[in-house]
Amino acid sequence: MQTTGRRLKMFYSGIADEAGKTIEEQIRAHQELGWEHLELRTVEGESIARLADDKFAEIAGKLKAGHIQVSCFASKLGDWSRPISGDFAEDIKDMRMAIPRMKEMGTSFIRAMSWPNAGWSDEDWKKEAIRRMQELVRLAEEGGVTIVHENCSGWGGRPETCRELVETIASPHFKILYDTGNPPAHGQDAWEFYQTVRPYIAYVHIKDCLNGGGLGKETYTFCGEGEGKVEDTLRHLLENGYEGGISIEPHLIHVIHDKSKDDREKDPFQAYVEYGRRLAHIIHNL
Repeated sequence: MQTTGRRLKMFYSGIADEAGKTIEEQIRAHQELGWEHLELRTVEGESIARLADDKFAEIAGKLKAGHIQVSCFASKLGDWSRPISGDFAEDIKDMRMAIPRMKEMGTSFIRAMSWPNAGWSDEDWKKEAIRRMQELVRLAEEGGVTIVHENCSGWGGRPETCRELVETIASPHFKILYDTGNPPAHGQDAWEFYQTVRPYIAYVHIKDCLNGGGLGKETYTFCGEGEGKVEDTLRHLLENGYEGGISIEPHLIHVIHDKSKDDREKDPFQAYVEYGRRLAHIIHNL
């Protein structure tokens, strides 16, 4: 594959539970796309960090047999379900459980967010979010893995705070996971967000949407059909030597944090594969 006259070194991946609940469906979707990586979030509805040891070992074996590598653990650390007022011990538990599993699967990245507010003052929210992230990054440093912070729920969900968070933590084990669809979903300018954080991007999620006037009113689309500046972002990344993962999170049928957006009449497997093919087409034609 060529783009801008040079051979690409990036690789494709995807949050595989949007293709199917079982690991077999998740593997099959990526094999059909011809991709060698997937991103683990849940299997049969269970978070990858909380699976029983025997179930995790079974999944690891099936991935190995299918010649599929894991690009990232899409964990629940600091996500939409864990407000800043919640029990931080849950995040510590997930991190401690995830690190040896990441080592076993040969992946260095674990996704995190930065705890949505719960009526706290902005200053208290900031202080506690930074304190928590510093503690998680300390564990990442000890474990030899890297936390990639997604520009989504939490204190670091705005362009300036996302950049401030990574610059305050100032660790090679803490980078940014840039999601193209989150800015328009939150009423933000996607290109401005990307330009603000791009020096720290180590991993990318591709989704796209049209903002309908506020969070919860957005409409998710195929990549390149929304307001996420998908083509512009990919072109700029690749022209400037990006060599990391580009991972799809379609949200066309299943939106894990908003069950009202699920469409059970559609086939998630086929929608996921079609989304992956459209992304590959976009990149091929940049």
